[in-house]
Amino acid sequence: MAETTTIEWTRNDDGTPGKTWNPVTGCTKISDGCTNCYAETIAERFRGHAAFPNGFDVQVRANKVNDPLTWRKPTRIFVNSMSDLFHNEIDQAWISDIFGVMAAARRHTFQLLTKRHARMRTLLNDPAFVTNVRLRALGKGLPADQWQWPLPNLWLGVSVENQQWANIRIPALLDTPAAVRFLSCEPLLGPVDLKQAVRTMGSERGHGLTASYVHADGCCRKFHGIDWVITGAESGRKARPAHPNWFRSLRDQCAAGNVAYFHKQNGEWADRTTLTGDQRSAASIWDEKRVTYVHPHDGRTQTHGQWGINDHLEGWACVQRVGKKAAGRQLDGVTHDQFPKEP
Repeated sequence: MAETTTIEWTRNDDGTPGKTWNPVTGCTKISDGCTNCYAETIAERFRGHAAFPNGFDVQVRANKVNDPLTWRKPTRIFVNSMSDLFHNEIDQAWISDIFGVMAAARRHTFQLLTKRHARMRTLLNDPAFVTNVRLRALGKGLPADQWQWPLPNLWLGVSVENQQWANIRIPALLDTPAAVRFLSCEPLLGPVDLKQAVRTMGSERGHGLTASYVHADGCCRKFHGIDWVITGAESGRKARPAHPNWFRSLRDQCAAGNVAYFHKQNGEWADRTTLTGDQRSAASIWDEKRVTYVHPHDGRTQTHGQWGINDHLEGWACVQRVGKKAAGRQLDGVTHDQFPKEP
């Protein structure tokens, strides 16, 4: 649970590393993106040690809750990198207290990511919850005249691994008060059409992602309400490969909609059609055990030896396992490092 983090999208504007803050650790699986959870792997590896005495069981770390108030230098902070703050086993009073800390520590910028979209939306739209957050923030030193809701220093995001969860979580995020809203499409397990996801909110809200119908200044090409999209593939021993076109599509959707785009990583796999010299040296090019084909629509995979005489490669991506370091962060030779505009 180290405070300083190497997470690329938590770094500060000056390039220095941001921090992680884990007032809660532990979680349970809720969707496909959780299958190979890195946090669970770490916590269970050290179960019984001081850092994780209960492994990945959900646990509030009371001694960590006020930590950001003691960090003097302004920094970006990823909240609960080892848990989900809106997990149903976390008492609402603790969530109020954690929000109170974020409100009082105005010098910092907090990034909060969840897969529990429903509880997030319910709590943050509840006047009683907001009142409790305000009282706790004042008790932690926030001047009364600096209180604002939504919190101006909180970026609120949901995880989106495929179209199914995009259709469910994005509308919930847009129905939740937030200064900055973002999507973490990592691990990306299928293609995502942002407009399709938003149409679940109704035709008018889907038109430009606005709360009321507006048709001006190229509104149809914009995604009002989504400020930032992060993409990335899975890493680790059991990492599932991604089709490179899934990243390209979201990159292009963000460019058309004037949304900041950040590509975090390609995971363990690289597109064989664009392998660099370093990637070629990271694995035996003709080792069939390292070659996999990824379907463009549903993400199913086949190994090189599974292709039959009637199979064809149209639309499938041919990827090779080269390791996270060799696969890198570039997409079509470009590093995408955009951050959203702060309010």
